[in-house]
Amino acid sequence: MTIGSNPGTIWGFGFLAVTIINLASLLGLILTPLLKKSYFPKVLTYFVGLAIGTLFSNAIFQLIPEAFGFDPKVDNYIEKAVAVFGGFYILFFVERILKVILKIYNQAGHNDSESGEQNHSQDKTNPPKPPSSSNGGTCYANSAVIESNGSLGFDSISMVSAQEEAVQSRLCKCLNGRPLSKIGTIAWMVTLSDALHNFIDGLAIGASFTLSLLQGLSTSIAILCEEFPHELGDFVILLNAGMSTRQALFFNFLSACSCYVGMAFGILVGNNFAPNIIFAVAGGMFLYISLADMFPEMNDMLREKVTGRKTDLTFFLIQNAGLLTGFTAILMITLYAGSIQL
Repeated sequence: MTIGSNPGTIWGFGFLAVTIINLASLLGLILTPLLKKSYFPKVLTYFVGLAIGTLFSNAIFQLIPEAFGFDPKVDNYIEKAVAVFGGFYILFFVERILKVILKIYNQAGHNDSESGEQNHSQDKTNPPKPPSSSNGGTCYANSAVIESNGSLGFDSISMVSAQEEAVQSRLCKCLNGRPLSKIGTIAWMVTLSDALHNFIDGLAIGASFTLSLLQGLSTSIAILCEEFPHELGDFVILLNAGMSTRQALFFNFLSACSCYVGMAFGILVGNNFAPNIIFAVAGGMFLYISLADMFPEMNDMLREKVTGRKTDLTFFLIQNAGLLTGFTAILMITLYAGSIQL
């Protein structure tokens, strides 16, 4: 299963894996029309759960054990790794059940107040107007951000005058985009941080392929599942920051290309030095991304305008399906890595 003796195979599979992963940066063009569909939050919830399951499982089953020099066939650590995931999943399951029960109890208490329901209906029929700017323009905000208390929060607010709005509409029609100086700062922060993130992903992919083909495949699958919702979210942020569709696709893909640089560096380091430190860093990043970044994002998706027992149960089942699918996929690869001949 080791492919370190054939550099051409390592570079070929590494380049192919990074290319497939980078195609996720172009999914925004295809999926943007689906953002307003009623079923899209459910699809995205599944992929976020899948990303959490694959990233977390890849870290505890392969990256971190490999950093310590463990062999799944010799050191017999897989059962302990399953117990680690089991502890995480039990707390997740209990917490979600408690939240559903408390939400049902709170809804039953609120139903006793008729005045609250009337005020709520008036808010729906008369939605608040966006704030006006001092120059007579309109203030737009990123409507995709939801606060922890469930209320809508404004992020990346930009002031656009009436004349600028007309110019922007004409530029968007011809796909030239706005001048770069008029694009929100958050767009460049997201692009730079995403480039660094993709560089680390490339490091993990390159170092994994120097170890074995299955190790590289497992790491690539985990990163691919994470990149789908991650790149789609970045694409929406770039659009809200003032970029045209063409600009958002270009800069999103440009930041994704740093994964090639990271892959090349990871292969060179893995072939000439012990890649254990790369596996350790990548394992820590995978744990952080899955638990501190994507897990709260998955919980935020439950805060919809229409909530109820059926909706909460549906999203809970979708979350479980995504988590367990990712966990099972990485577990099977780890268990049968020595038996699969590629």
